Amino acid sequence: MGASDGADDESTPDGDGPSDDEVVQTAAEAAERVVFSRFDRSEVSDVDISVNFEDGVLEVDVYIEADGDADPEQVADDAALAAQGAVDDLFDEP
Repeated sequence: MGASDGADDESTPDGDGPSDDEVVQTAAEAAERVVFSRFDRSEVSDVDISVNFEDGVLEVDVYIEADGDADPEQVADDAALAAQGAVDDLFDEP
């Protein structure tokens, strides 16, 4: 069960914006927060969050294998969207 959110961000770093590493880290942390806000760590048997940011394009893939009340596929979708939102906020900062 997984989700992917590829989005073309019109703002590309030109020395004034966030670094590619900062974008990737921000997206990964946001996705991880969503996953572990919906599942206890003990319920998650596998999670893979893959983030790529190249030429202003963000790609986020989230895979979750977990037991619990939440739907892993929905949580993966939500995590990918949260990653995109966090990166959008990062570019919107003054």
